[in-house]
Amino acid sequence: MIRKLRLKLVAICMAMVTAVLAAVFLSVFFAMRRNVEDLSRQLLHQVAQESGYTLGGQPSVGIAIDGDQTILLPYFTVNVYPRGGAYLADVTGGTYSNLDDSAELTAILQDCLSQPETEGFIQDYHLRYLRQDKGLYIRLAFVDASMERAVLREMMGSYLIIGAAALLLLLGVSVLLSRWATRPVERAWRQQRQFLSDASHELKTPLTVILSNAELLEAASLADRPARWADNIHSEAQQMKSLVEEMLTLARADNMVRTAVLSELSLSDVVTDCALAFEPVAFEAGKPLLERIEPDVLVAGDRDKLRQLAGILLDNAIKYGAPGGAVTLTLEKTDRQARLVVANPGAPIPPEQLSRLFERFYRADGSRGEQSGFGLGLPIAKVIAGEHQGTLRAESDAASTRFIFTMPLKK
Repeated sequence: MIRKLRLKLVAICMAMVTAVLAAVFLSVFFAMRRNVEDLSRQLLHQVAQESGYTLGGQPSVGIAIDGDQTILLPYFTVNVYPRGGAYLADVTGGTYSNLDDSAELTAILQDCLSQPETEGFIQDYHLRYLRQDKGLYIRLAFVDASMERAVLREMMGSYLIIGAAALLLLLGVSVLLSRWATRPVERAWRQQRQFLSDASHELKTPLTVILSNAELLEAASLADRPARWADNIHSEAQQMKSLVEEMLTLARADNMVRTAVLSELSLSDVVTDCALAFEPVAFEAGKPLLERIEPDVLVAGDRDKLRQLAGILLDNAIKYGAPGGAVTLTLEKTDRQARLVVANPGAPIPPEQLSRLFERFYRADGSRGEQSGFGLGLPIAKVIAGEHQGTLRAESDAASTRFIFTMPLKK
């Protein structure tokens, strides 16, 4: 699917670029053709006003293109004198030779004189003409128009080569941009597939237990066992309920549904309450909880959600900290922010795994099922941090693994 999306983006981009380049080239072509034709007509009027040239003895008349480039156009002029029902032609100048009394000249003059327009084009000989009635004679000026077409072909050929090179370059750029543009989609698609796989894995075990206990309830006749099986069903159902609620929280975050209700509160009190609740848990786990909480850290936030965030970080530290190691919780004020740090000793997390800690269902140790929970706590904490215009990041080294939450202080 991602490959098709990239191809479609490249195709759309190239189609738009090609259309723009084609419009530009056509505009340049018609503008250049009009410019050359106008200059050719100016030359016609110029040579028509001049006389006295020796046949074949003058250079071609030059016209300037783009200021610097000069195009030399062959030309010749003829005076035609009426004599009864015939005409007497006198070639008065130009760059053509051997035109006197030639059959080709006769054909050109007949074609020109038969034209109703005083200025036009003789297609068979690629000549542009200008006819002026001088009373006693008719003045004819001719310019070789094949040079116009040659100039246009040469210039447009150069432009087409430039355009082709530009299209190839833009094709490469489009491919790179398509990869960059679809990277978030590819990541979301990969996470969605991983999410479905992991959610199925997490839901399979409690569903199996529920179904097994339900079957045993149907077949049982003793009074104590159905009660125990009912407890199992209730426990697994509660676990499934917790998973569904956590998944719902993340789904709302994906849909950009803001659920936090912000009000002024003391983050110091929130963190203190959470630490008191986790002290027995840390004691039973053999991991003492050390606290350093600065008083009167005032923020604008949602009390329940901030408590949930602190609880997630403490629960994670207690679960995955080294046996016997102390879990430290620090809350302090910096210049303009409140800074909450929860640290636990243990083996350092590799950098490639550290960046994935906030992915859904991900566990750095790869030991799904060895610890309780679903691997959704840290992603939920990341969402809560974002709702409070804060940041949540992880650091790990030989000394400890630290989760650092920062958010703006109350102004």
